[in-house]
Amino acid sequence: MTVAKIVELVGESKIGWEDAVKKAVSDASKSIDNITGVEVYNWTAQIDAGEIVEYKANVKVAFGVTDR
Repeated sequence: MTVAKIVELVGESKIGWEDAVKKAVSDASKSIDNITGVEVYNWTAQIDAGEIVEYKANVKVAFGVTDR
């Protein structure tokens, strides 16, 4: 039986939401093996003087749990 674990993360980017998701997955992959999927469930942004200055994406990253 395969078991998956889900971790919730917030990715941040000054470029855009897609980049924020990519950064979250990339950073997570540095310490989590076997990432199999990502779900984006919230998009937010920080505003300064009427302009978006930082994009944020809340994501859930799924990865397989291995036997040790």
